[in-house]
Amino acid sequence: MPFLGQDWRSPGQSWVKTEEGWKKTTADDKNNNVSVESFCVAEQQECFNKENLLFSLSYDMAAKKRKKDMMNNNTKVPYFHREKWIYVHKGSTKERHGYCTLGEAFNRLDFCSAIKDTRRFNYVVRLLELIAKSKLPSLSGVAQKNYMNILERVVQKVLDDQQNVRPIKELLQTLYVSLCGLVQDMGKSVLVGNINIWVHRMENILQWQQQLDNIQINRPTSTGMSLVELPASLQLSIMQCLSDGRDLVSLGQVCPELGALTEDRLLWKKLCQYHFTDRQIRKRLMVSDKGHLEWKKMYFKLSRCYPHREQYSDTLHFCTHCHILFWKDTNHPCTANNPESCTMSLFPQDFINLFNF
Repeated sequence: MPFLGQDWRSPGQSWVKTEEGWKKTTADDKNNNVSVESFCVAEQQECFNKENLLFSLSYDMAAKKRKKDMMNNNTKVPYFHREKWIYVHKGSTKERHGYCTLGEAFNRLDFCSAIKDTRRFNYVVRLLELIAKSKLPSLSGVAQKNYMNILERVVQKVLDDQQNVRPIKELLQTLYVSLCGLVQDMGKSVLVGNINIWVHRMENILQWQQQLDNIQINRPTSTGMSLVELPASLQLSIMQCLSDGRDLVSLGQVCPELGALTEDRLLWKKLCQYHFTDRQIRKRLMVSDKGHLEWKKMYFKLSRCYPHREQYSDTLHFCTHCHILFWKDTNHPCTANNPESCTMSLFPQDFINLFNF
């Protein structure tokens, strides 16, 4: 007991043990303590609810913003320019102010129709690949969006035609690797637009890659003679028209007869001499045990060290007289009067270098 004599508690009081000893408390004190504790608990609960509410609101706003960005990116109908030629001015004059940039040229030229043309398809694909490697941040926001729209047209054409699958896979892989590095530098003026839009575009690239991986090339229903049924001399003549050694390797996997023909040393020799110079070939000589040159092995070794020779059925042309950039079949006045004096054909890298000023 806390006391030895008479209980000196008044009505309503009770003894309560505390750290400092026994104390007398009343019912009002208990109610006050309970009310203070309950008030603190209620206040903490209210703060917690406010934090949850703010977190949920911010999360909902971010989700709505992401959805809105995706909807805006998908619902806006892309506009493609269809100009056959543009004037490339590199400085300000009395007649013109400013200069033509790579993004402006990419926007104004008719690349949408060029995709549908078989002669220009590889040219446009190579140009898209070069832009994806290093020039994508230099494009304006409209040009970057136009780039993705044209790329979507290219992928859709490959899926419909079931041709040129490998170069498009390489293009998408190059673009995805570049975007992975550029998205990490968002805020440093490398990409124009919201990061959610670019994340959504990267998801589209992965989806396109999966579609290309799952593509099923249908066998043509033809009643005529196939390649396997042709004489060996004609088969070799057809193989000599191929400019990529990987196509020869794929052709050799069709059947053992074609596989034997694709191992022809003269075939790989012509391929090496077409893509590489004599000096480059002499630096990478490979001799077999029998003393013969291993042209097939040399080709793939040279391919890892030097770029291939580019060939295109149709390219962009540039007139040095009037500074007009145009497609080959455009009726340009300078080419009509003197077709060889002032125009030059531009490879994709030349097109990029034209705007390096």
